[in-house]
Amino acid sequence: MDVNERWRSLSVALVAVGLSVTSLGGCMVGPNFHPPQPAKVPDAWVGVETAPTEPSTATTAQPALAQWWMQFDDPTLIALVDEALKANLDLRIAEVRLREARATRGMVMGGLWPAVTASGSYQKYHTAGVTPGNQVQNLYQTGFDAVWELDLFGGQRRNIESADANIQAAIENIHDAQVSLIAEVALNYIQLRGYQQEIVIAQNNLKSQQHTADIVHRNFEVGFASGLDAANADSDVATTESQIPVFESEARQSIYALSVLLARPPGDLLEQLSPAGNLPKLPMQVPAGLPSDLLRRRPDIRQAEAQLHAATAQIGVATADFFPTFSLTGSLNWSSSLLRTLWNNANRSFAAGPSVIWPLFQGGTNVSNVRLQEALRDESFITYQKTVLAAFQDVENALIAFAKEQQHFKLLNEAVVANRKAVDLSSQRYIAGLTDFLNVEIAQRTLYSSEDALVQSETNIVTDLIALYKALGGGWESVPPIPILGNAAAE
Repeated sequence: MDVNERWRSLSVALVAVGLSVTSLGGCMVGPNFHPPQPAKVPDAWVGVETAPTEPSTATTAQPALAQWWMQFDDPTLIALVDEALKANLDLRIAEVRLREARATRGMVMGGLWPAVTASGSYQKYHTAGVTPGNQVQNLYQTGFDAVWELDLFGGQRRNIESADANIQAAIENIHDAQVSLIAEVALNYIQLRGYQQEIVIAQNNLKSQQHTADIVHRNFEVGFASGLDAANADSDVATTESQIPVFESEARQSIYALSVLLARPPGDLLEQLSPAGNLPKLPMQVPAGLPSDLLRRRPDIRQAEAQLHAATAQIGVATADFFPTFSLTGSLNWSSSLLRTLWNNANRSFAAGPSVIWPLFQGGTNVSNVRLQEALRDESFITYQKTVLAAFQDVENALIAFAKEQQHFKLLNEAVVANRKAVDLSSQRYIAGLTDFLNVEIAQRTLYSSEDALVQSETNIVTDLIALYKALGGGWESVPPIPILGNAAAE
């Protein structure tokens, strides 16, 4: 058997031994991951107990949250959300981070396989004390070196486990970004419609106050009203009119915010969204499900769990450093003073065999590293617990705000009806000369204040509902699933 055949046979044997040792071999040191359990999960949502007379009620029914914004039946909102999911830059950053996590896994995965390097060199050297014609010599060298570290104790496999968990965390980060993005688009859109409705309210009250001011000025001219009444009437007109630019500024800024969320220049949506629109109607029921459902639905909870998994696997990586490292090594080299004879069999040499490295004393480095990884695992567990509790709080906050704002709206609506009646009566009595202008002025101011508050309350009800949908973790389910392994890992 010549040298080539010996080298090939030895290489095949080394590969076979490595594969068998890796597949049979190794145990995996370090703790195995088990999904965490929160300290206490409520049996039901406290805020679901809303009054039966409310127009929209939260229930414990299983929520359908995949496309919750469709329930508002607003084509403009639906189109904005669809475009944002395709173009938003924060979402694209989250997707890039997933690519980073997959590439990192590919790098870690490479540690399970042999590493082969090629080398080559040329040297011209001078040898003293020899025949003058032979003082200058050439040396050509080339060869291949291979080393395969056998993962007998599972350090590399724990590292891959950690990388897989980081990929899952990156996927959940994308889902969380989608939830936040959809809610942000919906909130800005609802606020825009709310500001536009406030502009309409202000303009309607301005017309009424201007009409009243004209009457007061005519009465003043014929001596039936004082100059103070005329001044107060003008003051009410100017005060109401001064509110309109503020609302217009807020509405414009909401349009700018929506444009940026869609990765467009701020003014791109002005023509489309500047015309006033109504606030969308509420669904009759808002299914909230059970608190236990939230643990599997909220992306931030799932992300925290994946991060805990990654941290737990790193304990195994650190623990593996206490054990010996077994490697299979091999080299094949050629060396000659003449380039044309470099590849001759006579100039070839090879070596192969196992090696072992055992860190017997590291000055406490390995022990401290294990303790560090255990502390990081404990920190991740506490973060998971905090994330769960914050999620429960988010839902309860949204539920109580949604329920109480509807009661607020109902009372404000009654106040608006009464104030409109007061304005009509006071105006009629003033024209008939049965009361002074002060009563008309108070009634008009109160009406405008209550109508504006009513629009704000209606806006708040919808935004509270959006906050509830976000707190329940809805929205990401409508996006196509993201595979665990990507191109980077496959490469």
